[in-house]
Amino acid sequence: MLDPVTVHVPLGDRAYDVRIGSGLLADAGNQIAPLLARPRVAIVTDATVAGLHLEPLRAALTAAGIASQALVLPSGEGTKSWPHLQSCVEWLLEQKVERRDVVVALGGGVIGDLVGFAAAILRRGVRFVQLPTTLLAQVDSSVGGKTGINSGHGKNLVGAFHQPSLVLADIDVLDTLSPRDFLAGYGEVAKYGLLGDAEFFAWLEENGPRLRDDKALRQNAVAHSVAMKAGIVTRDETEQGERALLNLGHTFGHALEAATGYSDRLLHGEGVAIGCALAFDLSARMGLCAQEAPSRVLAHLRQMGLPARLSEITGALPDDTALIALMGQDKKVVDGQLRFVLARGIGEAFVSDAATADVLKTVLREAR
Repeated sequence: MLDPVTVHVPLGDRAYDVRIGSGLLADAGNQIAPLLARPRVAIVTDATVAGLHLEPLRAALTAAGIASQALVLPSGEGTKSWPHLQSCVEWLLEQKVERRDVVVALGGGVIGDLVGFAAAILRRGVRFVQLPTTLLAQVDSSVGGKTGINSGHGKNLVGAFHQPSLVLADIDVLDTLSPRDFLAGYGEVAKYGLLGDAEFFAWLEENGPRLRDDKALRQNAVAHSVAMKAGIVTRDETEQGERALLNLGHTFGHALEAATGYSDRLLHGEGVAIGCALAFDLSARMGLCAQEAPSRVLAHLRQMGLPARLSEITGALPDDTALIALMGQDKKVVDGQLRFVLARGIGEAFVSDAATADVLKTVLREAR
């Protein structure tokens, strides 16, 4: 058992802790109890996670004297939608969830984003706790208060900033992930080194392949990623500046997710991995960084077994013009101008609107 590491997110009266360690799911009742005005919670999860972790969570809550009801939604990116948001909110109202109560999001990024948004709009804001069950959710989506759903126009275009009251990242539950899902989450871990911490990226080059089997290394990677995100969120909560750096790889990645119909053809973290490789290719093509940087990114993604090129996505993709049009729905677009997170080197990311359509098409063509 590893003692939990706590990362505090200091946002005034909305401050909260992110606890990362072993056995946190089994201790969830004791961890959540201090937040409760009355001993009851409403849990929202998905079918896959429910089969693995719902009953252990409910047993932990019962042991701490906390009653619980659970809603189980379908698994998959398609759940981040208007119909499932509506059913989630209506169910929470049926459970008579009050403003003082706590909603628990048990699952990966889809459940965390959806339930966080439901909590944000229910009675104009109720508290919620994140129990992220994927590597991607533990290092990224469960922290920082971004909540939302997808639209036919693009990913995460409808939502709200609503901070959780607590995040419990139990690294033991990651043992239940498939190798592909674990690796997809690793795409977000690598992103943190690439955007702002060259030493962390070098550490990942050495230790990344061992995170699956070594829980001490896994805990360190999750805690370091969370600490980086917490620092950025504290300085720029609503993405007016620095927080946009967390979207390294996402302008490309979100367009590719839309192009593949938010399906199993491309998982979010895989899209981020390809997007990071493309962002560094674009940076080198624009003369912003040496060719060594994209070569290192590509080599590390290959070392981990992650996709890094468009040619590694199964099935046909839209042409370059159509992909660039999909990028036009990105939330970083200002006055219709595409903005990318680019890099001057490993760990030196910045936001730029200097990329032209011609150079973009060249990078995409080479990646095919």
